[in-house]
Amino acid sequence: MKFLSSRRRHPAAKPLLLLVALFLVGGLYAVVAPSTQSSADTGNSQMIEEGKNLYAVGCSSCHGMNGEGGTQGPSLVGVGGAAVDFQVGTGRMPMAQQGIQAPRKQVQYTQEQIDQLAAYVDSLGPGPAIPEEEQYTTEGLSEEQIARGGELFRTNCSACHNFEGSGGAMPNGKEAPTLKDVDPKHIYEAMRTGPQEMPVFSKEVISDEDARSVIAYLEELHQQPGGGLTLGGLGPVTEGFWAWVVGIGGLCLFAVWITSKGARAK
Repeated sequence: MKFLSSRRRHPAAKPLLLLVALFLVGGLYAVVAPSTQSSADTGNSQMIEEGKNLYAVGCSSCHGMNGEGGTQGPSLVGVGGAAVDFQVGTGRMPMAQQGIQAPRKQVQYTQEQIDQLAAYVDSLGPGPAIPEEEQYTTEGLSEEQIARGGELFRTNCSACHNFEGSGGAMPNGKEAPTLKDVDPKHIYEAMRTGPQEMPVFSKEVISDEDARSVIAYLEELHQQPGGGLTLGGLGPVTEGFWAWVVGIGGLCLFAVWITSKGARAK
């Protein structure tokens, strides 16, 4: 102690003390940081384990005990958490019964359980992850960006989902579902995972910004008043057909009525 006391006024004492303090802070951080990472890993492992238990009860009978697929369901290896969030979050899975297509219905799981199932399927192989809100939110988009979303929708989607996004018939008894009242997150996930007959739109084909524009276009489109008899929004051909049938039919009936009146007058 006498040795330290005699040298505390030395010019190098303060820099040395500063270095010692920095070493101590660095040491403390090194001790704490691995602990935080370990906690995160533990939490993720627990989610995967919980998801595995849910999977065994609700999904394994069709998709196999380890997601390898079976005669009644495809493999889930590599489909990613986004596919799980879409299929389970829209009630399409688990299916009530085998059919040509899984329809949208009441959701059977809580969002926490869906996240656990997604974590387990994610652990089977890499695939599209559940998106962050910034990837599908429509806030802050300009009218120009929304108009571009309309062009993209008409080019890539309207052939199946029709011009209004109200759905349409597909070959072999299948259908493209309506996009009205669909959560923006689920529209984004459908683009990235290609459920059922839908093709996959990667980020190289439709970027996140373009995906947001498409979603914003649909929101704006569905906020517009329909006005009159829309006939399901099937387009001018169907509407023109019914206008022709009703118009010509009315004229024919009128001609028959006039003829019958003339005949009676004679």
